[in-house]
Amino acid sequence: MSEKYLIESFERYLNAEMLPEERAYFEKMRHENAELDQMVVEHKIFMDKLAEYAERKNLKDNLKTTHQALLNKGVIAENERTVSRGKVVQLWHRYKKTMGIAACIAGITTFLISGSIQVIAPANRTEIQQLSRDVEQLKKTQEIQYSKIKEVTKMPEGAVVKSGGSAFLIDGKGYLVTNAHVLKGSSAIVANSDGQEFKTVIAYVDHAKDLAVLKITDSDFKPVRKLPYDLKSSKINIGAEVFTLGYPRNDIIYNTGYLSGLSGFDGDTSTVQISLLANPGNSGGPLFNKYGDIVGILSTRETNAQGVTFAIKSNEIYQMLKNWRDADTSALSKVGASEKANLRGVNREDQIKKLEDYVYLVKAYN
Repeated sequence: MSEKYLIESFERYLNAEMLPEERAYFEKMRHENAELDQMVVEHKIFMDKLAEYAERKNLKDNLKTTHQALLNKGVIAENERTVSRGKVVQLWHRYKKTMGIAACIAGITTFLISGSIQVIAPANRTEIQQLSRDVEQLKKTQEIQYSKIKEVTKMPEGAVVKSGGSAFLIDGKGYLVTNAHVLKGSSAIVANSDGQEFKTVIAYVDHAKDLAVLKITDSDFKPVRKLPYDLKSSKINIGAEVFTLGYPRNDIIYNTGYLSGLSGFDGDTSTVQISLLANPGNSGGPLFNKYGDIVGILSTRETNAQGVTFAIKSNEIYQMLKNWRDADTSALSKVGASEKANLRGVNREDQIKKLEDYVYLVKAYN
């Protein structure tokens, strides 16, 4: 699929110019392929930012035109010209930064879309649909990917993958937190950012909070002495920068956004709303603040709005662990995060390099 055709398809879809049958087929492709869905979302943001930039530029042009017309009609005296022109210049400077940011975002989004096209372009529609629809084919593809590090899959022979998502370590001995809805099977394996798989047991599930704990039981796993992040239970403010790492596809994916609401869907106070692009597979992934500490865990997104995502607050993780300890004296006694944040003052690229080893792909099976 050519870049030109792909972008034309995005614009026809977003502008409601497709025939009903064509639109239904395109939406089916979006539903079945996370990469295509994310590309559509990014293109929508790109077009919105361009429209916003054009609107602000038109405002500036209209102000200048109106000012000149008033001068020509004598409504504004010549000696008022300097003052009025100053107001126009002041408005221009007021919005110049916003327009610059919009232009930068537009450029970055174009780059992201272009990069995504390089990933998806070599494959035809049938291949994309088969990879997304056929779980067994997905499993084979993952096995091929893991073969590059000579790692034989630890999925039991005959096992059927039921669901998947992301998880992250909360203790160096191999305890991970994920969403309860990620674990639809009776067992699960996890894989790190290098594709190395580890056997686990499902240690605890709290369906009410949609949280669960996995314990790595694999002898190949090497315990971690200290995690590079803390689990923050303190409140974060609207507009705070956040980012996430997770597995909407086989390799780890980074995304960034900001806190847009102090409560989640329908006023749910156990969650927060985030302006951040997320796809199936991001469930269970950690939500980091700008210092690289965990402030939540991604759980759901709103289907009728693009970029509206919800995360369970980190204090719900603490409460889940307390409930586990109350029910089982052998449960994890405390969260083994560092007492001091280690990533303050570290640039984002280096933060990701330090964090990605602690975020895992989850595959639940029967």
